[in-house]
Amino acid sequence: MNRLHDFNVKTIEGKDQSLKDFKDKVVLVVNVASECGLTPQYAGLEKLYREFSNRGFVVVGLPCNQFGQQEPGTETQIKAFCSMRYAVTFPLTGKIEVNGKGAHPLYVWLKNESGGADIQWNFEKFLVGKDGRLIQRYSPKTVPEDKQLRADLRAAL
Repeated sequence: MNRLHDFNVKTIEGKDQSLKDFKDKVVLVVNVASECGLTPQYAGLEKLYREFSNRGFVVVGLPCNQFGQQEPGTETQIKAFCSMRYAVTFPLTGKIEVNGKGAHPLYVWLKNESGGADIQWNFEKFLVGKDGRLIQRYSPKTVPEDKQLRADLRAAL
């Protein structure tokens, strides 16, 4: 597997989702958590999604509880939190692991494509082009409003 479109995930509602559905879209893949100091990035991610979704852009949030147990809730609780607190409309998946033996195959691929380093913390971001290939990896502290991230996104669109 060498493209984003080769992977499947479970939606936050528990349904199978082929990432082929995002073919010809620029995708920002983000591991998210509800009880993290970086959780307010949800607002920026939603703003970015709303600003560029009509141009073929999508944010995909993948809840993960591997960092300080900061995503302890069920999928139902996560979805409600994101909707009520941050009015999130971009796609969310079921909870996944991003590091270790249980890492989701998508994250194994993303890490390999970006040099192999483990995910550092919640809200690490990966920008993937319309062709399904990785463009750039961003640290958790890179906010959605970051000028370089936005420039990379515009260039990919």
